[in-house]
Amino acid sequence: MTTPTGMRGPGALGAGRSLLELSDPRSVATYSDYAEAQGAVDHLSDEGFPVDQLAIVGTDLKQVERVTGRLTWGRVLAGGLLSGLWLGAFVGLVMSLLTEDPILAVMVTTLGAGAAFGLVWAAIGYAMTQGRRDFTSVTAVVATSYEVLAEAPQVAAAREMLGLGAPAPVHTGPLRTYGEAVDAARAEQAGRARPDDGSHRTATGEQGPLA
Repeated sequence: MTTPTGMRGPGALGAGRSLLELSDPRSVATYSDYAEAQGAVDHLSDEGFPVDQLAIVGTDLKQVERVTGRLTWGRVLAGGLLSGLWLGAFVGLVMSLLTEDPILAVMVTTLGAGAAFGLVWAAIGYAMTQGRRDFTSVTAVVATSYEVLAEAPQVAAAREMLGLGAPAPVHTGPLRTYGEAVDAARAEQAGRARPDDGSHRTATGEQGPLA
């Protein structure tokens, strides 16, 4: 069974994801702007660092909508007219290649039809909003911070080339569960609190003679 053209199966998605992941990533540096992270990677590339072992990861994604102006009937109709003229010009050029009519007559007809279509379409679209969105804006998804990651064996070299300090030590031993960590902390606290003056206490809490 073949996969239709333009559709990706699970294997293709998995292969694409594997290209974006490192086998053992460690943090090299964190930047508040993508341009800074990109500049760091570019600097490492200039220094001969194997940049194929790096990745830039954006964290804390958020959507930002920048309001660019107030939307009025005049701006709506002007935008519709301009879009219609562009559409009419494109259709006119295509039709002029397929017909023997004078190109000027074809262009005038398609430009007029495109302008009318653009005006009507823009007016209908704006009227359907019923004044609930009387402004124009642009929207983008940005990250709060950008972290440069590298394969574990390359982290120290990358930080040295960037003029950063040594990375924090990474725990490589077996991971403890929450319960094991609590038990270890209690045992350590009990060891510190145990009296070490050579005496012992009875069950009633009174200090008894030494054994």
